[in-house]
Amino acid sequence: MDHLQSLSHWLQENNLDVAFISNPTSVAYFSGFYAEPEERVQALLVFPDQDPFYFGPQLEVEAVKGAGWKYGDYGYLDHEDPFAIIAEQIKKRQPNSQRWAIEKDDLPVGRYETILKYFPEATFPGDASRFIEKAKLIKTPAEIALMDEAGKQADYAFSVGFKAVQAGRTEQQIVAEIEYALMQQGVMKMSFGTIVQAGTNASDPHGEPKETKLAPNELVLFDLGTVNKGYMSDATRTIAFGKPSDKALDVHKVCLEAQLTAQAAVKPGLTAAELDQIARDVITKAGYGDYFIHRLGHGIGTSTHEFPSIMAGNNMELQPGMCFSIEPGIYIPGVAGVRIEDCVHVTETGAKPFTHTPKELQYIN
Repeated sequence: MDHLQSLSHWLQENNLDVAFISNPTSVAYFSGFYAEPEERVQALLVFPDQDPFYFGPQLEVEAVKGAGWKYGDYGYLDHEDPFAIIAEQIKKRQPNSQRWAIEKDDLPVGRYETILKYFPEATFPGDASRFIEKAKLIKTPAEIALMDEAGKQADYAFSVGFKAVQAGRTEQQIVAEIEYALMQQGVMKMSFGTIVQAGTNASDPHGEPKETKLAPNELVLFDLGTVNKGYMSDATRTIAFGKPSDKALDVHKVCLEAQLTAQAAVKPGLTAAELDQIARDVITKAGYGDYFIHRLGHGIGTSTHEFPSIMAGNNMELQPGMCFSIEPGIYIPGVAGVRIEDCVHVTETGAKPFTHTPKELQYIN
């Protein structure tokens, strides 16, 4: 059963009349077509027993056909009312559309109120956000193959970035070199903004690359990923430029042990919370527990962050085909920040990573 059929089947099972799918990543998951509509309206309308249709700006209509969409597609011009057209097409297919499924994590209040304007009897018992996250949970072999390729692209990006490390170069300059090299290889989109952080800058886990110039004898953190035919990679390595302080080196040693221990522990039946605790125990035992301030990992697929979270309190058992990150981090302000990450897919006996750049500390002089 393909993605669209699964969604139609879910609508039937739950006595729902129509699904309004509006997150661009979700639209791509069901249609094979990705576009970022900005302020314009884009949606996929799916029914339990009628063909679905794509709706978006007129300038996307030919592109959605080119992506292989074989059902109806309708566009609108900027001066037109998009929801009037959507309502007309829904009523042709499902005249009494009262029970709706929407992406409750995504639909803006203004658009929710506009739906009610055209369908005043509408109710919203179906949470398509929950259905989609569960539908994406187990990746197919074809999806895993696409993520493997994205992982190879990330490995290439690391090799470019490590070679670019030189005294006097800024974090931003190294990011630019990485992304330019990928574009020359035909990789035109990163899965998120590439991160390069040197020295104490890396103690800010959500920091942006700055104009900070690299200096010898510090750690340098690289966090990056690419998009391969809609599927993401995401990986982090922390390397040494010169000889960092003993404290910084110890932080890296402990973080590496936590990451390797957790990745080796992955197996079906282990819970997400148990996996998080395995890594956390290593860091806590070494005295850095207060500096590991985020979950161990997140799901990955057509989004860089998706279901499930690998964290305390999540007792979901790991299953073959699940894909997620394993990324312990230790962030000590004024001293160092280290994060080491692979994304993996669960197998029948363990886990296989999508990236293969060595995680042991690499020294660049």
